[in-house]
Amino acid sequence: MLIRRFGRVDRGVPRKWGLVDCRPGRESMRWGELPSDEHLLDVLAGTDPGEPSDEPIYLVCTHGRHDACCAVRGRPVAAALTAAYPERTWECSHIGGDRFAANVVVLPHSLFYGHVSVARAVELAKHHDEGLVVPDLLRGSGAFIPPVQAAQHYARTAGHSLAVNELLPKAVRQLHTDHWQVDLTTGTTQLRIELSVHLDTIDVRLTCAGRAPAQLRRFQLHTLTTT
Repeated sequence: MLIRRFGRVDRGVPRKWGLVDCRPGRESMRWGELPSDEHLLDVLAGTDPGEPSDEPIYLVCTHGRHDACCAVRGRPVAAALTAAYPERTWECSHIGGDRFAANVVVLPHSLFYGHVSVARAVELAKHHDEGLVVPDLLRGSGAFIPPVQAAQHYARTAGHSLAVNELLPKAVRQLHTDHWQVDLTTGTTQLRIELSVHLDTIDVRLTCAGRAPAQLRRFQLHTLTTT
């Protein structure tokens, strides 16, 4: 990802790199200066370990060249988060999901939020500081495959934990081509969720640059049981 601070970029400030591990239980971030593009090879090789940080960061997609919605809706959200958390907030390049603009990614947990308004941007960050997700804005987690993300959504909809570090996958089984069984764990509770995935065609424009009709992937819940 390419990131920058909100507003004008000071070319006199040294460039930085950030390395994120979003694997559950291993979430971490490291930062360092980037003297050249080639230096990224040293970062990936581990010869420049950088400095660890336990501060979450918020990436707001403002990549208007890919789709104008991201810039039009993203920049006001970036401004609101910058006003409250100037050291944690960055604008970023395209992260996908144009139809969900404004999009915010919370690292290192790799939580993707969509349709974030200016009024709710800071609320989202405050909830994360409390170790909670905001379910009605949450698109999913980059740490898990889509069926697991969908299973977590249905579990939260059913009233189960909103904690960031709960509802982790214990087992994932593909029963048929488009049919999945996902076991989630939260404290002493074990959940088994069966769902299927379908492609739907809808006669609407999903993004500023999109055309109708459009296709979207939809998960359907079949069963949710406590085991």
